[in-house]
Amino acid sequence: MAPRNVLFLMTDQHRVDTLGCYGNPLVDTPALDALAAEGTRLDRFYTPTAICTPARASLATGLHPFRHGMLNNPERNGGSKDELSDEDPMLWGQLKDQGYSVGHVGKWHIGRERGPEFYGLDGEHLPGALNPVHHPSYEKWLEENGFPPFSVSEPVFGTAANGTGRGHLIAGRLQQPAEATIEAFLTDRTLGLLDRYAAEWKANATPFMLSCHWYGPHLPYLIPDSYYDLYDPDDVPLPASMAETFAGKPEVQRQYSAYWSSDDFDAAAWRKLIAVYWGYVTMIDHQAGRLIEALKGHGLWDDTAVFFTADHGEFTGAHRLNDKGPAMYEDIYRIPGIARVPGAPAQVSDDFASLIDLNPTILELAGAPVPEQCDGTSLLPLLHGADSGGTRDEIVAEFHGHHFPYSQRMLRDRRHKLVHNPESVHELYDLETDPHELHNVYDAPAYAEVRRDLTVRLYRELLRRGDPAYTWMSYMADIGGDRAADVDGVAEEVA
Repeated sequence: MAPRNVLFLMTDQHRVDTLGCYGNPLVDTPALDALAAEGTRLDRFYTPTAICTPARASLATGLHPFRHGMLNNPERNGGSKDELSDEDPMLWGQLKDQGYSVGHVGKWHIGRERGPEFYGLDGEHLPGALNPVHHPSYEKWLEENGFPPFSVSEPVFGTAANGTGRGHLIAGRLQQPAEATIEAFLTDRTLGLLDRYAAEWKANATPFMLSCHWYGPHLPYLIPDSYYDLYDPDDVPLPASMAETFAGKPEVQRQYSAYWSSDDFDAAAWRKLIAVYWGYVTMIDHQAGRLIEALKGHGLWDDTAVFFTADHGEFTGAHRLNDKGPAMYEDIYRIPGIARVPGAPAQVSDDFASLIDLNPTILELAGAPVPEQCDGTSLLPLLHGADSGGTRDEIVAEFHGHHFPYSQRMLRDRRHKLVHNPESVHELYDLETDPHELHNVYDAPAYAEVRRDLTVRLYRELLRRGDPAYTWMSYMADIGGDRAADVDGVAEEVA
């Protein structure tokens, strides 16, 4: 197969249920809906961990977070690695070895100092977790185009749980037109690289991978009035899981609710915040549409695979939480996944798949070898509608902490979800009878067999992966006789 060009579009902290193609009848996302209509919509697509840097590092390396070792965001590092190891495989470097031009625009967030230029990519490193609204390149672009500088009115803050005053900035009205937003700036920069790569493709058949990673719709939701007021809050349904009581749940969830002052916003305020979040999604969809139309305008639609996804989801009030954190709910672990490969059928896939799987998928598209240590599985056969010989019926994810270390592991199958919390109570949800994950049935006698089955399956998978979390489960979890033979090194030798 001839190498394919790749256009890779990524958002940050993006709820899957904000897209029309994923069933939301109220949010206007025509560009991404059209992409899904022509490609594969992955309906059970999950992040390996719901936090930015580790998830993005897994996409880059094809490795589980515990293997690449970047377990936290650098801004709130709990002692894990600041940068990827030089020995780790790097998707973009592997593509360059195949003769690809490789460009990256927007959020990188894979390490504290090293940016795309360190790895030889075209594009500028915009550091940090949030929109770099005072970066010199953006401010210069504003000036050159006669746009007003960044300014926000009517900011919406939470309150600090310790009584010290103002809490987190959640939203605000951006005093710039939509064409002056940093989302538009990133799209313009991507269009510039696309023009260059299209010319190289036509002149020399040089393939390319071009990525545009927007920082939104990550909070704070700072968007122009035209999008801030796009949706009527009265039309916005509140998440059913706002009925959360935290009864029988890990105490850390209640603490995170207080940290984000979620209960300080009443129903009307939450409806408005969700409406603004929806507006942010629509604003980014417009920018995605600009890139897709430019690709078609260059005559590259039949030569380019297009991917859209996110690093993880967002709570926006679900479970009385905001942002993300140590709570392995669907809101932040299930993510959008759309892939359009020329010649492949339009379809919806019900198989479980992971963000990590996009790494070997892109390598296979490029005709590049997939490293032996890669933890992902290429989705290319699935995208082409081939019978894989069996469906993937479960997904395993991990979490290592955000503001502080906090270890979790999750196994989710088609009906149940088990969350192993070594520092607290474990969780078990029946997603058929309790789709909003409100009732922890881990200790319910009726679920004893299910609990044991999922625990053993999770343990076996962690053991297979070599995830050190299995060592705790070896002595503390209900795994029966399935324990690893030698958890303590020489224990079996001296027994």
